[in-house]
Amino acid sequence: MSLLDDQKHIIERALRENLPDQAVKETLATLPRPRGRRVLVAFGKAAWQMAEAAYDAMPDGWTSGVVITKYGHAKGAIGAFQIFEAGHPVLDDNSVRATRAATRLVSDLSADDQVVVLISGGGSALFEDPSISLERLAGLNEQLLASGASITEINTIRKRFSNVKGGRFAALCAPAQVYSIILSDILGDPLDMIASGPTVPDRSTSAEALRIAEQYALSLSNVERARLGEETPKSLPNSHPTISGSVRLLAESARRACAELGYDAEILTTSLDGEAREAGRFMGAIARTLAESRDTLGATGGAQGAAGADQEPIDSGQGASRAGRKRALLFGGETVVHLTGTGKGGRNQEIALAAAEPLAGLPNVMIFSFGSDGTDGPTDAAGGWVDGTSYEKLRVAGYSPADVLKDNNAYAALEAVDGLIVTGPTGTNVNDLSVVLIGE
Repeated sequence: MSLLDDQKHIIERALRENLPDQAVKETLATLPRPRGRRVLVAFGKAAWQMAEAAYDAMPDGWTSGVVITKYGHAKGAIGAFQIFEAGHPVLDDNSVRATRAATRLVSDLSADDQVVVLISGGGSALFEDPSISLERLAGLNEQLLASGASITEINTIRKRFSNVKGGRFAALCAPAQVYSIILSDILGDPLDMIASGPTVPDRSTSAEALRIAEQYALSLSNVERARLGEETPKSLPNSHPTISGSVRLLAESARRACAELGYDAEILTTSLDGEAREAGRFMGAIARTLAESRDTLGATGGAQGAAGADQEPIDSGQGASRAGRKRALLFGGETVVHLTGTGKGGRNQEIALAAAEPLAGLPNVMIFSFGSDGTDGPTDAAGGWVDGTSYEKLRVAGYSPADVLKDNNAYAALEAVDGLIVTGPTGTNVNDLSVVLIGE
């Protein structure tokens, strides 16, 4: 098998093992049976997949339900659930319309009733009933996305302009009990930050929100600044959250896939963050060092064999034991992109493109990076890949990686050299995974 074949197998295996279906069914089996109604609310890029699993687990167990996902991610009807598609990463009118359908669904519940909330990445944009105008909220989201602010910082601001985020949706459901099944797309799995924490107590403070607004020089009206000073719910006795998936599990699945293909595989981190292009250059530098060591040790080993078996090996440590072996290094997490141009791309594509130059000329080496939801930035690609031939192919096609990254146009450059990874919507969303493959 080629490295490209290996890449496809690793991605397919990691995604398949991290679909939320089984986790949703197992969690539902542990919930108490309500004396009254059982209502489902699902939102996020994996909402349809999670809702289908919930329905399959108990097709006669739901009084009603609302499912909200990204355009193109719904795959048909699910019982009598209302299914909505809406905007992501920037919310739109359909986000608000769908969210208000969900809030109406829980507006008259009693203590005998139960709400099951299925949450996945993208929920911050898809599940929203703003307390300011939609146009102003969309403008603030665009400012934050373009600023390079972390997802935690973005969600700290979003909560203050929402009627459902920061624990407010669980408060709307009271006195009914709320059981949340959550796919984490944020490093460290902070419950109050995933989809901006609509069903859990909020740990962020108004003071933090005001500091973030100042740090990124957000343009705010006096009314909006006052909203940032309003606190969110800090105690929700009716809230019962469960994490059902994370980038750590995604990386472990990929590591097992690498090992089965014969790679000496290691997870170096599941907390990768920072600038995407810098992460790509760093991975490229690591790959170059390992590949050159491989080639040097391999050549030395060959020379030793020709000289005679009675000679001592030059290195009796781990480096020699790995000479000629396949290596895989895995990095899970979520990087950021500071927009400096007007091109098209995403953080995983920028990671891959930035690694092209360090890999130039190296045989049998590849770096690939992909988003587990199948969407990298505002594109139809999940991510991208490069190998030792990519840099020259880019040059021949008229692309300079440095210039492309400056214009944030990684999609066009990778497309020109067949370096895009396209999976379509995957049905899950647990951060990103980058992999360095060093072949024999």
